Order: sequence, then structure tokens, then C-alpha cells
Amino acid sequence: MSQVMKRACVIGWPIEHSRSPLIHGYWLERYGIAGSYEKIAVTPDAAPDFIRRLEANGLVGCNVTVPLKEIAFAAVVERDASARAVGAVNTIWLENGRTLGANTDTYGFMTHLEQSAPKWRDADRPVVLIGAGGAARAVAFGFLEAGVGEVRVVNRTRARADELARQFGPRVKVFDWSRFDAATRGAGVIVNTTTIGMKGEGVLPVDWCTPAAGCIVADIVYVPLLTPLLVGARAAGFGTVDGLGMLLHQAVPGFEKWFGIRPEVTGELRARLVADIEGT
Repeated sequence: MSQVMKRACVIGWPIEHSRSPLIHGYWLERYGIAGSYEKIAVTPDAAPDFIRRLEANGLVGCNVTVPLKEIAFAAVVERDASARAVGAVNTIWLENGRTLGANTDTYGFMTHLEQSAPKWRDADRPVVLIGAGGAARAVAFGFLEAGVGEVRVVNRTRARADELARQFGPRVKVFDWSRFDAATRGAGVIVNTTTIGMKGEGVLPVDWCTPAAGCIVADIVYVPLLTPLLVGARAAGFGTVDGLGMLLHQAVPGFEKWFGIRPEVTGELRARLVADIEGT
């Protein structure tokens, strides 16, 4: 008896940039699964109806990328704790015909951090988040769930940072952009959640004398793999965590929901993505 072909996809507007098909295609091949995963361009206006009609269109679920994550949050029937904390959905699956949504960016970031820098939590030092958008909310949620005592947020627009702090409570402290050095003083982890440094453009004003010894510096940007922030951190002797691992690990829960196997992020898969990034 032949297997039923399961179909999943990633939606966004535009969608050409997405590397999700490379990841899921690798896993489908590796585990010998009769399935497919494709990119589908969906406009913001069309997204709610597309999500509601997943099953009717023969899809078992989808990933969601910018600018549709908040729209997806509103469109699904039920949201898990990660989606509610972040206010956005990037992974959708079906249960008994109902659309359920999660935000797996928290899982992706924290899993990659644990694997790349397992000693990050050895010292109870503040964590600094640069930025206050959706990615910052996902990362803040992860650190607070992990028991971090103080998360500092520094953002160009103070109001957005204040909103994040109100959402997550007193363990989140806001610093004005003009007090960047004060925000990073004594930090145990610094994470860039903005697009500054993407394609090598833009430099963050970090004074590498201010973080604590042994500080870990992470960037969610993965093009280039070694961003200006990570170059500076390495030159100053700090450990670094690149953005590619977050992309790879955030894909794991969705694949498991759609295709029934929890996939492994392997060195071979990472090498495929690195080759694709370096070829752009």
C-alpha cells in the first residue's frame, strides 16, 4: 500500500528568500517520508483565508514568515503558550480539522544557545536584548522561562521596549539607546534581535570593555553567518553563537507535527544551509 503524500509549506510576502524548503526537504529525504514542502507566496489580505482553508487545500500545516506572523496569530483557532507570549505564530498544524498555532522561535533560539554555549547560565548575570520586536519577545520569553533574573532591553524606540517590559513584568528592565554601555555592563549574554548587521550592513555600538568576563554574544542574523557584532565579540575574546542554529532548530517542532517524526539537526544539514548562504 502506498503512503499518503503529506503536503506542508511556508507562506510569506515575499517568500523567495525562505530557506525552509531546504531544511524540510532534507528531512523528508533523510527519513524516507512521502511528503512535500514548498514555498507559497501569500499576500497579507489573503493570509487569513489561506490559513482557514489549509485542510481543504490538502495541506497538513505550514510555516509562516514575515509579514504574516501576527495575521496568523489572529487566524488560528488555538494558540500555545509560546504564541501567546510572543503575539505571533510561525508554525501551524491541524488537529481534528482545527488550526493550531505556535511560535517556535523561542524553542529554536534556546535550543541552539544550550547546544552552542551550554555554560551560558553558570553565572547569574543579566541578559541584554538588542531590539524590542517579535524576535525580542520570543527570546525574552525563553530567558524568563529559563529563570534568568534580569533581562535588559535596549531599543532605538523607547516606547516599544516599554511595551515589552509591561508584557513580561519586573524582571525586564529598559535602557535608552543612549545608555547602550550601561545596558551591557556586567552582562552574561548579549543577543542582537534586530536586522542590524544583515548582509554586513550596520554596526551596533557595543563597548567590549563593559560585558562580564565569559559573556556569550549571540546574533539572530545569519546572512552573513559571521556578522559585524560576532566579529567584534570574537576579537574581544567572547564566545559567540550565530543565527543559523535558531533557524534550523525552530523548524523541528513543525516537521514533527506534520510528518510524525522528530527530526535531527545534523552537521550535514547545517552544511547545506551554509553552502546556500555563502552562494548568495
